[in-house]
Amino acid sequence: MTGLTAEIVVEGHVPQAPALAPNGQLLCYVLAPTSRIGDHLDTALWLADIEDDDVWRRATTDTATESRPRWSADSHTLYFLSDRAERGTPQVHRLTRTDDVVIALTGWRAGIIDHLPLADLNLVALLAEDEPTEQGTRRAQDRDDAIVVGEREPRARLRLLDLCTGQVTTPSVFGDRHVVELRQRPNGGPLAVLSQASADKDYGPRTGRLHLFDPTTGTAEDLGSVEADAHSLAWWPAEDGWHLGYIALTPPVLQAGTAVFDLAMSSSLRRNRTAALPMCPTELHQTDAAPLVVFADGLNTTLARLDPDGPTPLAQHPGRLDALTTTPAGTAIAALTGTRYQPTNVHVGPPTGPLRKITHTRPELDGITFGTQRPLAYRAANGLALDGLLVLPVGKSASDGPFPLVTIVHGGPYDRYADRLQLFWFPSAQWLATAGYAVFLPNPRGGQGHGHTFAASVAGRVGQEEWTDILAGIDLLIAEGVADPDRLGIAGGSHGGFMAAWAIGQTDRFRAALVSAGVVDWGMLAATGENGQFEAALGGSTGWNGIGPHPHDAVSPVSFASRVRTPVLILHGAQDTNVPLGQAVYFHRALRHFGAEHEFVIYPREGHSIRERNHQLDVLRRTRAWFDRWLQP
Repeated sequence: MTGLTAEIVVEGHVPQAPALAPNGQLLCYVLAPTSRIGDHLDTALWLADIEDDDVWRRATTDTATESRPRWSADSHTLYFLSDRAERGTPQVHRLTRTDDVVIALTGWRAGIIDHLPLADLNLVALLAEDEPTEQGTRRAQDRDDAIVVGEREPRARLRLLDLCTGQVTTPSVFGDRHVVELRQRPNGGPLAVLSQASADKDYGPRTGRLHLFDPTTGTAEDLGSVEADAHSLAWWPAEDGWHLGYIALTPPVLQAGTAVFDLAMSSSLRRNRTAALPMCPTELHQTDAAPLVVFADGLNTTLARLDPDGPTPLAQHPGRLDALTTTPAGTAIAALTGTRYQPTNVHVGPPTGPLRKITHTRPELDGITFGTQRPLAYRAANGLALDGLLVLPVGKSASDGPFPLVTIVHGGPYDRYADRLQLFWFPSAQWLATAGYAVFLPNPRGGQGHGHTFAASVAGRVGQEEWTDILAGIDLLIAEGVADPDRLGIAGGSHGGFMAAWAIGQTDRFRAALVSAGVVDWGMLAATGENGQFEAALGGSTGWNGIGPHPHDAVSPVSFASRVRTPVLILHGAQDTNVPLGQAVYFHRALRHFGAEHEFVIYPREGHSIRERNHQLDVLRRTRAWFDRWLQP
């Protein structure tokens, strides 16, 4: 029997972006490595006839980053993006099933961001930035490339590729707006176009607008503004005509609480179709009839049909169900899902289930024994129902406790733990379980899967009720004899890193902590992070709200650095734009000032997620060694 090693964790491959052909017979997906060696992530397209032999074959052989497979309306042609000609610059390619020949269709110098084959088999809609000017191609020493913020910012524009002529045209109907998503009405007709005023991740999501674009006449109609962070466009017919839906944040809270919004084209009436539901929509998918909605539902996932009277549940799936793809009739689906002890794979079947697994992308995990994983249901201090997961050390049962317990808090905070295999490149439950740790994965307030109110309750109150929700779960595990109260650790990345940093400033109960890409000052994050307005909603204020102290000071871990007595490992990517490196530097300097035990590690070239193979290996080994040092399993 093979033991779990860091190499096995980071050297695996994961399926992405399944694309089911309209005929329901052919399926393509992207296979991507967990880690990257070199400057580019080399991916591959795999293709199978799932109605015949289920035999997979690699559709392309070039070394390239390949992504976004899309089928033509007649299922004869597969379109996808590949940077095989120039690494880092993706172009649209075509694979024709009759001869299996791959042809590059574009040579757009700025690269193609996304594409959508249209009902007119001679047209493909593209999203692409403007091609670089002569100024941008000059030698470095001759350039006058000062950046004036707000001027000449990159914009993704709608463009049309004529497959007969090979020409790319750019309709000048959306002004200088940044186009983010397209969806054509079933059986042809206009395109729904979602745009923002800017590609700026801080400013843009609050400026969304919907448009109709007629690819035949080249004309457009403005349908008005949409809620923040709108995405996942879908059309459907109803008795009163066509409807257009999307998922967006429920106003006025910016950081959480997604809903399905329904725009009736005949009346311009817009409704929230998922208000008050105890679950959260994550994907909306178009069919020729009523659309399908994927809901985060506690630790599991519910697939529903959006009927006139509201969502009708079709099936519940354990853990997560992601990247749904469906035939036009909606009678067959494919998606990514797994189990507690099996990694994510492509599954197919009817929307009512059951789904059958048709890929086996991580055979290296066969034969590995994982720690027992079980759902937890418990109550917060005020009686609110909560859930989470407990993973026990490999080969142990709860009666063998108490064990050293590491609590890993998820990010977001609008994310969740689902009842799936908890094994990732970052310190995850099964990685620590192999070293003798019990691991608690809580779903406190602010997260996804329990409705809007649950998610929105942390706005301006981070570190308050969500912190006591986590403590309630830890106290339960101590009372049950699972956790050793003298050997408690806490960890997390991103918002989970904030919670770990917050925890050690509030209590001395933890003997070790890990803060990965964590938030330590909400005011600074609102000012420098790429999602500043969202962070301001979480922290409760900004530094320009007048003379302090500000509300965000009271919920920023750096304000409590003088209290830290817990040894803490700080990990951060040097190029992180989501939570900039300055957050970690600030915490490091504060802890150094007060003489607190800590170690600070910076990963060059890395962003908010660590991608390079050697860096991922270092994260896994270093973090487990850190907890071994202080918790002694």
